[in-house]
Amino acid sequence: MCCALVWVMQRLRQYTLYHTIRLLSKADPLRYLLDSPSSVRNIAKWRCQLTEYDIEYVPRTSIKGQAIADHLAEFPIDDDTPINTDFPDEGILQIDEAKEEPTWKMYFDGAVNSVGSGVRAVLISPDGRHYPVATKVDFSCTNNVAEYEACILGLQAAIDFKVKELEVFGDSMLTIFQTLGQWKKKNAKLVPYHEYLEELAKNFEKISFTYTPRAKNQFADALATLSSMASISEGNIIEPLEIEVAKGPAHCNAIEASEAKP
Repeated sequence: MCCALVWVMQRLRQYTLYHTIRLLSKADPLRYLLDSPSSVRNIAKWRCQLTEYDIEYVPRTSIKGQAIADHLAEFPIDDDTPINTDFPDEGILQIDEAKEEPTWKMYFDGAVNSVGSGVRAVLISPDGRHYPVATKVDFSCTNNVAEYEACILGLQAAIDFKVKELEVFGDSMLTIFQTLGQWKKKNAKLVPYHEYLEELAKNFEKISFTYTPRAKNQFADALATLSSMASISEGNIIEPLEIEVAKGPAHCNAIEASEAKP
């Protein structure tokens, strides 16, 4: 009888799927199938298939079971189609687990002194590896320009690493809060840097900017003089430094060369 119920519901699916079905029966197997979980393979599968239908169990009191049996016997269905044991719309019900992208961290710092100017950034992978980069600035600039140069340097390195999610930390309140839109850009010299930084940020699926005190930014700060690495936790793997000499402002890279003027 359980098998017959599953077969009927499948054959009349276009009707049974959108209406409440009242099941009149006094057979215990049917009631057990609808109201109780089962570990028997076939029974459990049938029960799982029937859950998509709105079936209301009604104990049979006034209808004689023989009348229903006689009716089915008088109107047999000449169809030897086997019962489909596959789950309907199985492909639709499957949900692929979204793969989470690992989040990287970046610390940046820039400084200008009598000896020269330098910018540096440190990328930290999700597994704790440190990738420091530093550039000696070979042109005259202010501290604020150096901070923007450092942030751009770190973002460019993250793009080269194909980072998708990035948390940016810096001890420059001006760079961080202007990037967040909380401070106005009054200095015209910083506008091209800010615009170029925003263009670089579009390469990431998720990016955030957070102000951090200098005490928590010692690693990036130490790269200014390329001396000691300040306080680095034991066990961190430090990659070789990549040092370049910048001949011009970082935002100049955004200007595409024309055919007439390279």
